[in-house]
Amino acid sequence: MADEASAGDDIARLIYDWNSKRYRGRVILNRDFELHDETLRDGIQNPSVVDPDIGDKLEILHMLNDIGVDTVDVGLPGAGPRAYEDVLRLCREIVDQKLAIRPTCAGRTLVADIAPMAQVSQRAGISIEVMTFIGSSPIRALAEDWSVETIRTRSVEAIAFAVKEGLPVNYVTEDTTRARPDVLWELFRAVIEHGASRLTLCDTVGHVTPDGVRNLVQFTRNTVEATGCDVGIDWHGHNDRGLAVVNAIWALEYGADRAHGTILGIGERVGNASLDQILVNLKLLGELGDRNLEKLAPLCKKVSEATQFPIPINYPVFGEDAFRTGTGVHAAAIIKAMEKGDAALADRVYSGVPAGEFGREQEICIGPMSGISNVRYWCRKRDIEPTEELARAILARAKQSKRLMTDDEVMEVVRAARS
Repeated sequence: MADEASAGDDIARLIYDWNSKRYRGRVILNRDFELHDETLRDGIQNPSVVDPDIGDKLEILHMLNDIGVDTVDVGLPGAGPRAYEDVLRLCREIVDQKLAIRPTCAGRTLVADIAPMAQVSQRAGISIEVMTFIGSSPIRALAEDWSVETIRTRSVEAIAFAVKEGLPVNYVTEDTTRARPDVLWELFRAVIEHGASRLTLCDTVGHVTPDGVRNLVQFTRNTVEATGCDVGIDWHGHNDRGLAVVNAIWALEYGADRAHGTILGIGERVGNASLDQILVNLKLLGELGDRNLEKLAPLCKKVSEATQFPIPINYPVFGEDAFRTGTGVHAAAIIKAMEKGDAALADRVYSGVPAGEFGREQEICIGPMSGISNVRYWCRKRDIEPTEELARAILARAKQSKRLMTDDEVMEVVRAARS
């Protein structure tokens, strides 16, 4: 390096960022945006998860609030007595603890689904955003035997009831990404006329690509502007094609005011956009300012435990292997950076995500592809003096293995060398 400045002092000098080419600058320009969590509603519709107990839901609620998530879907109170009581308890917690996060509830475009939301709002003493949903695509209309007029009538009646109850309404068109523009134009204008203050565009089956996101969001923005009303636009995406996170960020870039997601991406089929990954990427893009996301790792762990949904070992940032390496070349570079006393350099030299910013750390392990530096680092990390004899014995054992050694296996070698 030309000078002795640390990576922490000037990380931009050490990493040439091709992601910023064309020099667009900030991804989301001159505009506030919000993030919405669906873990406790759409997330627990995943067929393999457990609906958490209310104690776990309350803890998750507080953790979402702590990391700065703006709104949270607290459930479908019309789904049954347990769902109703959980929604009421969560809303009361927001009021009693003066949390900044704001509650929303989901339900079909039926008065029977919205009436329990109004009751909870009155009992808890808090405004609840009504997210009332109905299918909007031709394929869904065919399956349900709906006409456009049927969809329009049901939508307007439900919204009129919610507005009369004094609740803000978010009109959610399921399968928006496969709906016709003329139908969306008619529905959006009708519900805005009857008091809807937000529209949610749904990629319900994970159909859309980033180009489709741009086209749909810009179409919706133009439709809203034509009404002359102040109406927010939400983006709600699923991950069937593996594009949910990038689509959510594109939606914000092209004019959406709020993006939805779930922690760990849990949800129907292969899941929703991962809210934790959206947060990580917005942080790395410079869109979250100085917001501290160190509590994001404990939140992911809590959701995993509460829903009994294991975090995949290779899950980005929060999986067990995200910052773990046993490869000699990789480990040697990280160790050399650590020996310079430069934490930022160590966190970046073999990682596109700085572990320390998200409550994690780089982990050096020992395995068949390791070098002697792995062994020495592992020992010193545990206050074990890595003599030449001990280090060679551990490395020899590692070379005979087909995988990384566990800590217990390494300690067996240590104890044998001491005896």
